[in-house]
Amino acid sequence: MTHDNRDVSVVVNPPTTSPPQDVEGSPPIEAPPLRKVGRSYLLWLMIASFGGSLALMVPLSYSLAVRIDDLAPGHEERLGYVTGSAQFVYLVLSPLIGLWSDRTRSRLGRRTPFMIGGALLGTVALVGVALAPSVLLLGLAWVVGMVGWSTAGQAVQNVQADRVPEEQRGRVSALTGVMTQIAPVIGIGLAYGVASSTFLVFLVPGVLGAALVVLFPVFKPEGDSRALVRTGGVTLKSMVASYGFSPRRYPDFGWNWLGRFVFFMGLYFNTTFGTFFYAQRLDVPVKEVAGIVAVIGTIGVVAAAGGAIGGGFLSDKLRRRKLFALIGSAVFVAGAVTEAFAHSLPQLVVGAVLMQFAIAVFSAVDQAIVFAVLPDRAEAGRYLAVVGFAQKIPSAVAPLIAPLVITLGVSDGGEKNYTQLYLIGAVLALVGGLIVKFKIKSVR
Repeated sequence: MTHDNRDVSVVVNPPTTSPPQDVEGSPPIEAPPLRKVGRSYLLWLMIASFGGSLALMVPLSYSLAVRIDDLAPGHEERLGYVTGSAQFVYLVLSPLIGLWSDRTRSRLGRRTPFMIGGALLGTVALVGVALAPSVLLLGLAWVVGMVGWSTAGQAVQNVQADRVPEEQRGRVSALTGVMTQIAPVIGIGLAYGVASSTFLVFLVPGVLGAALVVLFPVFKPEGDSRALVRTGGVTLKSMVASYGFSPRRYPDFGWNWLGRFVFFMGLYFNTTFGTFFYAQRLDVPVKEVAGIVAVIGTIGVVAAAGGAIGGGFLSDKLRRRKLFALIGSAVFVAGAVTEAFAHSLPQLVVGAVLMQFAIAVFSAVDQAIVFAVLPDRAEAGRYLAVVGFAQKIPSAVAPLIAPLVITLGVSDGGEKNYTQLYLIGAVLALVGGLIVKFKIKSVR
């Protein structure tokens, strides 16, 4: 079955699948045929998404903060420097990794080597993070970990662009999105269960995540890619071009990129320092936050699942994507404002649940929009890496800016200004949703 472009109510003018001219001279690649995926394939895709998120997000949302607190007590701003630096390194490498993935000729396919290799690299790096004797060495190990796990996760996403047809994109994005929402919560619960051992706090989620990622291509092989990629050479021009695109030639891709960028800037303002934020507002030690985060996250899982599935399935059924992206950003604002002024557990629960619901709605629907406006599906790895800039740049920049925001106007030893941080995040998230709703033209 070939690419189904009959759904003109969702994609009025689908992008061509011929090689775009801004990468002229790059090796020719054919896009694999789009076929409706069955329940078994979707199940393993969800499991792989869960595994990748488990291994990546547990350190980002909990265990890195614990290690920083052990190595440099009272210097929580160093968490931002460690995570921001790692995100920046992957940001620089990701287009080249995407270009390499698109052009990989192997019996295993184009994406499978990157799933397996990324998971193995990420697992080894987590051991280094757990054993690092200083913040500097921890940061270097986490750079490797970020590259490994992000590469594996991007390979799983590339498979979706390669295989999933338009009529299933909303629901598939929703279900895989639910897995990425659930994984950190379950992972933090696992970490809390082995909290007496710092080594196991990192190793258990990492090993489990790696196993779940690798099982996907084992049970659902990608297939030989040697017929898809007809030549193996990569020119300097194609490498340079892999870092960008022409907004004039692909305006909807450009507007979606910008809206996504602004939304995620707001999101990372409000999530990077979550562990320290809860510790301050509830007046508890940082190490005791894991249980609180797990409880809040468990409650939020239901909201996230409802948001992702509701948004994804309804957007498929109603053939409207942009409206749900705006709804997601508006609900995020409500949650961020609630968190900004929260000083009790019930208030924090309400704010967190609203934010998790909103992130799930926006992410599921915007992911479907991304697949619809890709300039060239045959080069999904390269273009999804560029889309990743819209998330990775905020994840690198926001942790570097946030320490300045939370210390602005605060005297030495005073409480960090998280209220200001969360309100700025709310404004950014709303602006991102408005850009997606009103500037993209080829998707309803």
